[in-house]
Amino acid sequence: MGLRKSHTKQSQAQAIKKIIKKCSSFGKNNEDSGLPNDVPRGHFVVYVGERRSRYIVPISCLDHPTFQDLLHRSEEEFGFSHDMGIILPCQEVDFLSFFSMIA
Repeated sequence: MGLRKSHTKQSQAQAIKKIIKKCSSFGKNNEDSGLPNDVPRGHFVVYVGERRSRYIVPISCLDHPTFQDLLHRSEEEFGFSHDMGIILPCQEVDFLSFFSMIA
């Protein structure tokens, strides 16, 4: 899988919206589509750390500058052109610390 680097904020925003739309499927019948059934509306999935631990976070996190920095680093390192969801390039303990500060 190759990396796709975006040079505009608009393409990053479009990729994030697509991932969020795909991952925010709570209550829908997605057995055949392979989409998650446990993600409530207004939330999305991120994968964090070496073991790719899965977290469901509120969309409101997207406004936080630190989270935006993580998304930018994620785009540079992993790209957004994969089906897994958003992979954040940080240690799990750092993510939990950050999330506890903003929640």
